[in-house]
Amino acid sequence: MPLARSLSVTSLNGLDDWDDDLDLENSILFEVAWEVANKVGGIYTVIQTKAKITTDEWGENYFLIGPYFEHNVRTQVELIEPPNPAIKRTLDSMNAKGCKVYFGRWLIEGSPYVILIDIAATAWSLDRWKTELWDSCTIGIPWYDREANDAVLFGFLTAWFLGEFAAQCGDEKPFILAHFHEWLAGIGLCLCRVRKLPVATIFTTHATLLGRYLCAGSVDFYNNLQSFNVDKEAGDRQIYHRYCMERAAVQCSHVFTTVSQITAIEAEHLLKRKPDVVTPNGLNVKKFSAMHEFQNLHAQSKNRIQEFIRGHFYGHLDFNLDKTLFFFIAGRYEFSNKGADIFLEALARLNYLLRVNQSDITIVAFFIMPARTNNFNVETLKGQAVRKQLWDTANAVKEKFGKKLYESLLVGNLPDMNKMLDKEDFTMMKRAIFATQRQSFPPVCTHNMLDDSTDAILNTIRRIGLFNSSADRVKIIFHPEFLSSTSPLLPVDYEEFVRGCHLGVFPSYYEPWGYTPAECTVMGIPSISTNLSGFGCFMEEHIADPCAYGIYILDRRFRSVDDSCTQLTSFLYNFCQQTRRQRIIQRNRTERLSDLLDWKYLGRVREV
Repeated sequence: MPLARSLSVTSLNGLDDWDDDLDLENSILFEVAWEVANKVGGIYTVIQTKAKITTDEWGENYFLIGPYFEHNVRTQVELIEPPNPAIKRTLDSMNAKGCKVYFGRWLIEGSPYVILIDIAATAWSLDRWKTELWDSCTIGIPWYDREANDAVLFGFLTAWFLGEFAAQCGDEKPFILAHFHEWLAGIGLCLCRVRKLPVATIFTTHATLLGRYLCAGSVDFYNNLQSFNVDKEAGDRQIYHRYCMERAAVQCSHVFTTVSQITAIEAEHLLKRKPDVVTPNGLNVKKFSAMHEFQNLHAQSKNRIQEFIRGHFYGHLDFNLDKTLFFFIAGRYEFSNKGADIFLEALARLNYLLRVNQSDITIVAFFIMPARTNNFNVETLKGQAVRKQLWDTANAVKEKFGKKLYESLLVGNLPDMNKMLDKEDFTMMKRAIFATQRQSFPPVCTHNMLDDSTDAILNTIRRIGLFNSSADRVKIIFHPEFLSSTSPLLPVDYEEFVRGCHLGVFPSYYEPWGYTPAECTVMGIPSISTNLSGFGCFMEEHIADPCAYGIYILDRRFRSVDDSCTQLTSFLYNFCQQTRRQRIIQRNRTERLSDLLDWKYLGRVREV
């Protein structure tokens, strides 16, 4: 669908010559972020997925600005000469003065132009630029905070580029817009205003720094937003300089946006400015021509996960895999913020309910959260080796059996079943069976943890007593590493893994948007999120009965932790009661919501 974009900035300082209607043909959009061609977190997904729709709209007038890292450029970027003469003159001028600025195409859908700045090449200017930042903005950056120092270098080089570009355009200056993401890119925005550059600035916060830190500290965050002493709280957590960088960018921007209504409320109290626009995050939705196609993908991916389960639980595979449901939680390892604490407690209660009601359903709950490890767990690797050995043994016996059966039928005789398997075959099968014997329970964690004794997830598992015993109906697998199709343990990528699961569980306390439940929805997998996540609020706003579409919204804003845990347990138990047919119907309904999360729809801005 066509997208309408218009900015009215006639009243804003430094942009008096702008008309009410912006001419896209004579406009240049620069999008600035630390995660351009540099995967760190969720902002990478935001920029990557919306690159195509932005390129379609802006064409050759759209450029992304990010940091240069050689290992990323080698695999993601094709370096080329700039087609825009003013851009080329700008790069030549900066490179002649000691900078290293590169131009290319980011090899993703849409192939947008990227301008990558090597901050290491100008690190010698750091002290001088930090002094200038203090003199102009009264923001002091401590020497030990490397991330903040990188942000200063990146910000000054970005402002240098934008100022040089404006100068190189000469008399026929286009309208220049610069969209900055998060505090790491914020210094560049502040400098654009300090230096009075003819640039319209937009700042998007995807999560406030202080909000993330406060929630991680078990603070009753949303009920006390009005009463926080923000300067003191930031100082107590030793992030005051970062908070100042973020707040300065928010206050200096011509247009301030955030990704959800819940984050808009947070930003208004913590950053002292109400966002002008809410811009929810979307995805590139690829529709299937037939409904059964994504159901087939679910079945194929589920089979891959079942193969892993067969190996992981060897010797204790006393449950029916056809009556086993796969739940998962994934994301940054923030134990409380991401809701891993409440999920584990709900699993313990679910285990009790399933055992008391003598249910034949088994739950395997995956925790995909990267943590510090030194290698795979030996027992976990052994499980996959035992499974492969059993498979090879079965295939060898099957081949011999099939050959004898074929030869018997070939001469017109029915086979003598007593002669189809000889003594050697039975010996081989017995040895394979003995190899599956195991004295210990299947491991809860797939890796050797460096901080095993202090790990929050493992300590909670010890407390609730879910050790993958035969008596438990709920099994837990903690995979403290991102999934990869090249892994010797669970060789599937994240998308394939999600497709193979039955339910995504994301009971987050702090989640400004929530890409994980959005990705589940697009792939037709039901999910649980909360009314404190941007995604959950967005779905409540757009759907009359989210539960009917496989979108379960947990109330974590107006209920106590114990009540929220009880509600989550109820969601999980009710899901377990569904028949296979009911789950198929629900997946079909979930997948129909994918259009709501398409950038083609979310590309249209909405005022707060």
